[in-house]
Amino acid sequence: MIRTIKTGLAFAFAGLAGLFLLQASAHAQDKMKPDTMKQDNMKHEKTQDDKMMHEDMAKTLFTGKFHGKVHATSGRATVYQEADGKLVLRLTNFKTSNGPDVHVILVTTKDAMDDANFLKDNTDKVELGKLKGNEGDQNYEIPAGTDLTKFRTVSVYCERFNANFGAAPLEKF
Repeated sequence: MIRTIKTGLAFAFAGLAGLFLLQASAHAQDKMKPDTMKQDNMKHEKTQDDKMMHEDMAKTLFTGKFHGKVHATSGRATVYQEADGKLVLRLTNFKTSNGPDVHVILVTTKDAMDDANFLKDNTDKVELGKLKGNEGDQNYEIPAGTDLTKFRTVSVYCERFNANFGAAPLEKF
């Protein structure tokens, strides 16, 4: 009989302990939810603020879509003029092949083909920098004094292999 009572108490104690742990776990999760929601809201607000700040302070000047045959390249190139007059090239939804020594340049040609022979003909170019990544949105500062009526195409160019990965002819926005 005592053995039955001890077993019954053990089960009751285990059940209470389990209930307590379950309740504590649920309480902890409830406490975490508002923080997670707060972080998500903060991210959303920051994105909205960045977007609004960018729209209010930057003027869209030129834009164009990327194309590439040998190296599948896609996305959009857009030139913005910020409130302080600085010019910025923004690549959005950008994707291209990975490669060595790849640069973003502006060229004076109307368009750029895959073989990059356009650079052999002493075509003027403006170096904007090494490609920051073969996927994703990225910004490049355009040097002051760059004549965007002359430099009409953005090229993603591999110097090592003299290959144009992709090009975006720019049109006035």
